Amino acid sequence: MENFPVINLKNLNGEERKATLDQIEDACQNWGFFELVNHGIPHELLDSVERLTKEHYRKCMEQRFKEAMGSEGLEGELKDIDWESTFFLRHLPESNISGIPDLTQEYKEAMKEFAEKLEKLAEELLDVLCENLGLEKGYLKKAFYGTKGPNFGTKVANYPECPKPEMVKGLRAHTDAGGIILLLQDDKVSGLQLLKDGKWVDVPPMRHSIVVNLGDQLEVITNGKYKSVEHRVIAKTDGTRMSVASFYNPGNDAVIYPAPTLLDKAEDTNQTYPKFVFQDYMNLYATLKFQPKEPRFQAIKTVN
Repeated sequence: MENFPVINLKNLNGEERKATLDQIEDACQNWGFFELVNHGIPHELLDSVERLTKEHYRKCMEQRFKEAMGSEGLEGELKDIDWESTFFLRHLPESNISGIPDLTQEYKEAMKEFAEKLEKLAEELLDVLCENLGLEKGYLKKAFYGTKGPNFGTKVANYPECPKPEMVKGLRAHTDAGGIILLLQDDKVSGLQLLKDGKWVDVPPMRHSIVVNLGDQLEVITNGKYKSVEHRVIAKTDGTRMSVASFYNPGNDAVIYPAPTLLDKAEDTNQTYPKFVFQDYMNLYATLKFQPKEPRFQAIKTVN
C-alpha cells in the first residue's frame, strides 16, 4: 500500500505548484482523502481549539457519556450505536455558537476564529479542485451557493476509551453527504480509517495538520471523477480521541448536478449522476447514512 497523501500547501505558491496540483489530483481520484501541512492556519489557534475541546469534554460531557453508555453494558449484539460524544456548531448561513450551552467565552471565540479560517481554506481548496478539473475559477463555490450561501458547520466529537472495542465502532462506516470536509484530529490517539482497494487504511495522526476528504456532492458534480470514500472510526482502549470536523456543504436550496463540461469529457456517458436539490438529498441521507451511497444516488432520481 502506498503512503497516505500528505500535501504541503505552501508549495502551491512556488516552483512546485504543478507537482503539488498533481499530488492533490491523485489524492482526489485515488484516495478521496489527503492531509494538509502548511495550510496557513496558525498553530497557536489549532492548539487552543484542541485544548479547549478536550477541557470542555472533560468538564461537561464525559460524565454524561459514561452514564448514557453505562446502560448499554456492551453486551449482546450492538448494531446501531456509535461510541462517540458529540455536539454541533453551525457557522453559515447563520451561527448558533452563542446559543450552545456550557461553552466558555474563550472557546466560543476560538471556534469562531477557527471557522473563519477554515471557511477560507475550504474555498481555496475548491478553487484548486476547479483548476485541476478544468472548471472556471469559482465554479464549485457557485454550485454550492444556493440563494443564501453555503452551509458550514462543525461536528465536535470525542471518542472515549472503550472497554470492548471489538464489540462497537467509534463511528460506523459511511461516506459524507456534503461537499468538502476539513478535520482537525487528535495527534496522539488514532482511530480514523478509510476504505481503499478493499482494505481499511489508517489516516495517520499528525500534529497541526488538517485532514481533507470529499463528500457525495463533489462526486456528483465531477460525474464520478472524484469519489467520496467510505470511512469509519475504530473504538480504542488507549485514550480518548478528539475530532473537530468542519463540513463546507451546499446551501439547502442549491441544485446539484454534474458539471456540463465534465459530462462532455466523460468516457462513460451512461454514468451520469442525478440532478437534485441538496436538502432533498440530506433528507434521504438522514435515514440511509450507514448504507452504501449508490442506492442513495438512485433513490434521489425518483424524488425529483
